[in-house]
Amino acid sequence: MKKVLTIAGSDCSGGAGIQADLKTFSAHGVFGMSVIVSVVAENTSRVIDIQDVRPDMIEKQIDAVFEDIDVDAVKIGMLSQPDCMEAVAGKLKQYAPANIVLDPVMYAKNGCPLMNPDAIDTLIEKVIPFADLLTPNIPEAEKIAGMSIHNVEDMKKSAEAIYRMGCKNVLVKGGHASGSALDILFDGERFYTFDAERIDTKNTHGTGCTYSAAIASNLALGCSLQEAVQRAKEYITTAIRHSLSIGKGNGPTHHFYELYKNGLMKGSE
Repeated sequence: MKKVLTIAGSDCSGGAGIQADLKTFSAHGVFGMSVIVSVVAENTSRVIDIQDVRPDMIEKQIDAVFEDIDVDAVKIGMLSQPDCMEAVAGKLKQYAPANIVLDPVMYAKNGCPLMNPDAIDTLIEKVIPFADLLTPNIPEAEKIAGMSIHNVEDMKKSAEAIYRMGCKNVLVKGGHASGSALDILFDGERFYTFDAERIDTKNTHGTGCTYSAAIASNLALGCSLQEAVQRAKEYITTAIRHSLSIGKGNGPTHHFYELYKNGLMKGSE
């Protein structure tokens, strides 16, 4: 069984963060492990508070995994503070894991900031160069690239600018744009597009976490990057199409739709 590690924040309401990542890993048949960097008291409507885990404890969690278990892919999500980013970057340098997918989480679905704005420079300088794939949505790409994005050409320009910061590939997600849900992948030479219908639902809590975790899962399973993104795009589109009206705000996606539809025994066959 392939083994995938998520380094991210914990969402107690279960729709995003560590919880969404672990559900996504399980849905893909890989063994999920986690390093919690922040505890987030949030639900579908609001973020109540955030408590960051000490940097040394983040390092110790990473050590605990890597000293014992071979890791086939790493997904990195919420990193709220510069010292947290430096701790993670130090361990990425030490262990040099394959297939690092970095989702630069900056805001919760309700708009509450999850990253200290002063930490963006540290993210760019310390963490982004380790990423095999960076997966910003349009607002995140705007912050990282330092430009406004209004159309597909702007998405491509931002991907080029972010690529020059040292990551190997950039996937700019178009979920915040109008029209279809078009994502653009740039590998330093060519652009690849991944399109899907835009589904009319407010229940999209944790879509970025789920999408990046699905990409990491598929990379661990041996897919090429393009194939991993395409499969993850299909997975997240299905999860959104069958999203759950749980809570009073933006409900979660359905990580296990295929399992619930087909049943455990049929799915296992």
